[in-house]
Amino acid sequence: MNAPLTVRRLQVDLHTPWHRHWAGGDAFRSAWFNALSFSFPAGEQLFIDAVKMGQARLDAAQQESFAAEVQGFIGQEATHRRVHQLFNQQLAEQGYVNHWEPRIRQRIATQLQHLDARAWLGVTAATEHLTAILSEVLLTRPGLLAGAEPRLRDLWLWHASEESEHRCTAFDLYRALGGDERWRRRLFMLVSLHFALDLTRQTLHNLWRDGHWWRPATWAGAARLLFGADGVVRHAWQPWRRYFAADFHPSQGDGDAASAWLAAHGHLAPPVRG
Repeated sequence: MNAPLTVRRLQVDLHTPWHRHWAGGDAFRSAWFNALSFSFPAGEQLFIDAVKMGQARLDAAQQESFAAEVQGFIGQEATHRRVHQLFNQQLAEQGYVNHWEPRIRQRIATQLQHLDARAWLGVTAATEHLTAILSEVLLTRPGLLAGAEPRLRDLWLWHASEESEHRCTAFDLYRALGGDERWRRRLFMLVSLHFALDLTRQTLHNLWRDGHWWRPATWAGAARLLFGADGVVRHAWQPWRRYFAADFHPSQGDGDAASAWLAAHGHLAPPVRG
C-alpha cells in the first residue's frame, strides 16, 4: 500500500471578499477556476463515500492494509470539501449560480445509487486521474495562475498538491476488489465526457453572469488557458491517454512538484494528523 496521507489545515482567509476577476484580471481564467470549485463539494463527498464503501467490501486483512491510507484520503477530501464550500459561498455572494453540483447529485441518485462499490470506485478513480492531470499541469505551469490573488493561488496549489498525493487510493481499491479493466476504461471515457461538458457549461454560465462572455479579451484568455504555451489541453492530452494503457497506474505520474510545494509551504498548510 501507499504511505499514510497527511491531513492538513489550510491557513488562508476565505471570508474576506476578493475581486471578481481574481485570476490576474482574466475573466475566462477566473470563470474556469470558479467552475471547477463549484463541482468540488459534491464531488469530494462522492469520493469519500466510494472509498468507504470499497474498503468495507474488502476482507479483514485488506481492510487493515488500507486503513491508514483511507483515513488520510477521507481527511484530505473532507478538508477540500469544506474549503471549497467557503470559496463557493463567496462566489454565490458575487451572483454566480452553481449549476454543476445539482447534476452531480442527480447522476449519483439515478445512475450510481444502486450499483456495486466497484462502479463507485471506477468513477472515483477516473475523476481522480483527471484531477491529478490538472494538478500536475497547474503545479508545473506557473503561468496558469500568474497574477492571481495570492491567497487564492495558494488555495489552488495546495489542493493540487494533495490531489497528486492521494491519486492512487481509489484506483488501488478498485483493483483490490477485482474491478474489470474494460469497465475501468469505459468509465473513464464517460467521466471525461461529463467532466468536459459540465466544466464548459459552468464556465460559460459564469461568464454570462459576469457580463464578459461576449468580449474578445475573454476568448483570447480562453485560448491562452487551454491552448497556449502553458495550456491545459496542450499539456494534459498525453497524461489523459495514459489511462487506457494496460499497465497504467496513477503512480506513473510525476508527483515531485506536489511534494516540493507541500514541503516549501508547511506554514500555509500545517498537519492536523499524519
